[in-house]
Amino acid sequence: MKIIVPMAGRGSRLRPHTLTVPKPLIPIAGKPIVQRLVEDITKVAGEKIDEIAFIIGDFGSEVEASLIQIAESLGAKGTVYTQDEPLGTAHAIKCAEQSMQGNVVVAFADTLFKADFLLDKNSDGVIWVKKVEDPSAFGVVKLDDYGFITDFVEKPTTFVSDLAIIGIYYFNSAEKLMDEINYIMQNDIKSGGEYQLTTALENLRQKGAKFSLGKVDDWMDCGNKNATVDTNGKVLEYERENVSQFPASAKIENCMIIPPCFIGENVEISNSKIGPRVSIGNNTKIINSNIDNSLIQENTTINHGNLSNSMIGNSAQYYGVAREISLGDFSVLDFLSKDANH
Repeated sequence: MKIIVPMAGRGSRLRPHTLTVPKPLIPIAGKPIVQRLVEDITKVAGEKIDEIAFIIGDFGSEVEASLIQIAESLGAKGTVYTQDEPLGTAHAIKCAEQSMQGNVVVAFADTLFKADFLLDKNSDGVIWVKKVEDPSAFGVVKLDDYGFITDFVEKPTTFVSDLAIIGIYYFNSAEKLMDEINYIMQNDIKSGGEYQLTTALENLRQKGAKFSLGKVDDWMDCGNKNATVDTNGKVLEYERENVSQFPASAKIENCMIIPPCFIGENVEISNSKIGPRVSIGNNTKIINSNIDNSLIQENTTINHGNLSNSMIGNSAQYYGVAREISLGDFSVLDFLSKDANH
C-alpha cells in the first residue's frame, strides 16, 4: 500500500508561522503535523506501507529531506513531487501520477484524526468522514440504506448531509482514480474554478464503484492559530502518558508543571508555571512565566510571559506580559524596560 500526501499549500491562514515553515511541518506535541498524519494512517491501514509520496510547493531541499526521513522512519520509500500551480485537489494528485498504483490512501496534510478501526478493503474505496454542525463549508456525502455513498456534494448551500469529508481516502485501484482525474482535466471539468477530487469520485460512483465510510472519533484542524493551539492541546490529552516523562537534558527549576505538557530536548524553565496543554520545542528557555494552552517552538526565549491560547514560533524572543499572542519565527517583542535583566 502507498500513502499519497498533497501538501503544496503555504498555509496562509496560519501566518506568520508558515512564512518560514510549511504548515504540515509545524510540530504538534513535538512532532510535525504530516508525520503524525502518516503514522496514524499506518496504524489503521493494517499492512506495511511501501511508499509515501509527498506533493509539495517550492519548499526547498531541507524540507524535502525532512519528508524523505519521515517516510523512511516508517520503513517506506519516500518520494517528493512538486505542484507548481494550485489548480485543485485532483490536480495535486495528478502531480504524483507515477506513484498512483495499486492500493493507496490519499491524505491531505492539513488535518489530524483519532480513530479506532482497521481499514475495510472489501469495497472499492473508503471515504473518511466526521459529523459536523455546519456542512456548508465542506464536501459531504449522502448514504443509501446499506451505508454506501450515493452522492458527493461540494460545499452544499442547502442541507443534504452532515457527514463531512475530512480529506482522507482509500482506493483499491489508484489506476481507476487516475483515469477519472485525467478525464476531468483533459475535458477541463472544474468546480469552483479548480479540478476537484470529488468530481472524480462522483464519476467513479456513477460507473458502479462502491464507497463505504470510515468514521473518525475526532477530527482536528490545523487551519489557523486558534485551531492549531486547540489541536496541540487535544493531542497532548490523547498522549498524556507518552508525554509524561521529560528528557534528561531539560533543566526545570522551581517550577510547577501541570500535565499534559510536551517538553523538548535542552529546554530550560525556571521560576514558572507551565500547563496544562503546553508544548515547548527544543532549546527553548522560559523564565518567570505563566503559560497554559499554548504552542512554543524551538530556540525561543520567553521572560515574564503570562500567556494563554498562544503560539510562538522558532528563534523568537518575548519579554513582557500578555494574555494571548501569535508571534512568528525570528520575531522580538519586548514590553520590559531596556535596562531589564533579560
